[in-house]
Formats: sequence, C-alpha cells, structure tokens
Amino acid sequence: MLASDLTQSLARQLYDARKSRTQLRHFSKQYPQMTIEDGYAIQREWVKLEIANGRSIKGRKIGLTSRAMQQASQIDEPDYAPLMDDMFFAADSDLPLERFIAPRVEVELAFLLGKPLKGPDVTLDEVLAATEHVAPAIEIIDARIEQFDRETKAMRKVFDTISDFAANAGIIVGPGRARVSEIDLRWAGAILSKNGVVEETGLAAGVLGHPAIGVAWLANKIAPYGEQLNAGDVVLAGSFTRPVNAARGDSFTADYGPLGSFSFRFV
Repeated sequence: MLASDLTQSLARQLYDARKSRTQLRHFSKQYPQMTIEDGYAIQREWVKLEIANGRSIKGRKIGLTSRAMQQASQIDEPDYAPLMDDMFFAADSDLPLERFIAPRVEVELAFLLGKPLKGPDVTLDEVLAATEHVAPAIEIIDARIEQFDRETKAMRKVFDTISDFAANAGIIVGPGRARVSEIDLRWAGAILSKNGVVEETGLAAGVLGHPAIGVAWLANKIAPYGEQLNAGDVVLAGSFTRPVNAARGDSFTADYGPLGSFSFRFV
C-alpha cells in the first residue's frame, strides 16, 4: 500500500487536474508498487476533497464490465466510482466542452433505486426488487490521467483508471423510464449516432450477462468500507458499446427503442 500522505497528494493532483483540465502522467509508472486497493484509496481521498468543496454523491458507476475489457486490463472483475452531483447533465442539451479534457461517450442503462442495497450478500433479485425504474443513460468518460503516456505511448493501467474515478466525468439520464417487470434487461439495446452516422450498437446483455448483476456486485464490493447503495441513487450498470470520441460541435443521438431516445451536443 502507498503511504497515506502520498495517497492524499495523488488525490489532490487529480482534484486539481479535473478543474484545470491538465492531464497527469501515469501514477503506476511513478509508483510501480501501486495496487488496485491503492487506486480505490486515492479515489476515496478525492471524494473527500469534492465533498469538502460542497459536492455530494448522487450514485455510482460500474466500469470494465465486458470480458474483453477485463482481459485487456488484466483484471477479473469490474471497477467502480462515485457519481458526483456536478457530473449530471440534462438530456437534449448542450454540454460545455471546457468541462472535459478528452471526452468519450458510452451507452449504458441507469438503475434508479427506490430502496437501499447493503452488502455483503445482495442478489440479482434483490437489485430488481429495489429498483424503482431503469432509464437510458450516457456516460461521458474522460482522462485526467493520460490514457496513453505522452512519451512511451504505453496505455495506462487499471490502477490509474480506478484512481481517476474509473474515468467517469459526466452522465446524462434520458427521460424514458421502465419498471424491471416491463422489460427483459438483457435485450435492452441502443443505437448511438454521431453527427448523423451510426457509430455503435449493443445489447445490455454485454454487461456481465445481465446489467443487474453488476449492481449486486457493487453493493457487495463497497460493503466492507461501511458503504451502501441508497434509495434515490443512480447506478450506471456499465457500457455495452465501445467509447466514441467527442469533440466540439459533435452532436449525438442515443436511441434505446422502447426506452426512448435523446440527443446532446458538445459546444
């Protein structure tokens, strides 16, 4: 484990990088002994800084839910991070590019919880029972820590991604709503278009076979830290498409079929 003062220093660097839109070099290169637990420790210290600045946690995100992404990251489980209140953007709106460094867009389902979920033994059925609605959602991922090192071009490691809020930077929850009894979540699909061209399509079954499995995993994973998922939380279950790069002027439309569609633009 990294020393606590170093963990706090790295968290402060990330906190400042988010505000200044200045990318950092890989922590894992500077500290080769870094572990996954170090990544989460840095993440928790960063959350403390955000809360001290008046922010609050509105939910959680789950990442690296596809088998291909886990293999590429050399891990065997997803990762997670908080959704801070200032990361939420309205559907059918303009998103200020200056809020991001290198934004990319992913298609997900959001679980809107009506009841709390507290591990360590939360099941898929309990997730479904606690879910008030599912909604279409877009996650905007970003890289306060460089995705590729500026000199070596080496890809960042999972420790870097975890400490960097699991790459989370923004979320749009669409207006569509469905109860879990009304839809087979495995077959919930989406079409993501950029500037009128279809870029990605996918099914939610790509998220661990069933997106609610990830929510159960998350509730159990955070339990040892005395944390739980709360009523009112928004939980992003994980992307079922590849990320699509975004630049100023790019317009996106996300069409989730029966769950509806919405658009947004980077300005």
